[in-house]
Amino acid sequence: MNKRIAALCMSAVALWWTGSAILAPTADARSETSPVVKVKIINAKGEEVGQAQIAQVQGAVRIHLEAKHLPPGAHGIHIHETGRCDPPDFKSAGEHLNPEKKQHGFHNPKGFHAGDLPNIQVAADGTVSADLESKNLTLAKGAPHSLLKPGGTAIVIHEKADDYVTDPSGNSGNRIACGRIS
Repeated sequence: MNKRIAALCMSAVALWWTGSAILAPTADARSETSPVVKVKIINAKGEEVGQAQIAQVQGAVRIHLEAKHLPPGAHGIHIHETGRCDPPDFKSAGEHLNPEKKQHGFHNPKGFHAGDLPNIQVAADGTVSADLESKNLTLAKGAPHSLLKPGGTAIVIHEKADDYVTDPSGNSGNRIACGRIS
């Protein structure tokens, strides 16, 4: 049992460090912003459940997500390679944005995908407000990690938390919400 607690603590520290080093916003990054791309998030019934606002900041992309009517708890969220969100399963969004053909997950020695993002936490009332930042994405058209590539990309919320290691999607389960980025 003590080994299990120690492993959990080490994982939490590693996750904090990874998130801080790779995804945390900085004061400098927030100071220079571009126009905001607004993305409507829909559920499996095609109903709007939220919105994401995406902006280019110095050296990174910042995503502000507001959503409701989601199951409480931790959920994986990723950028997918195709700008389509056909309900109910959103498989039309394709796989994770992964131009370098890496494996999935921040803790995977062969990873991570450009489209991998940290988990979001949905409150008991089904709402989430989250700010995510990735230095591995861009809004610059023509760049390999661009969210605005021809045909667009999609932001997808999964039913379970991403374990940050299992390829191809972090064992995060079905896709429960999706938004087309274009």
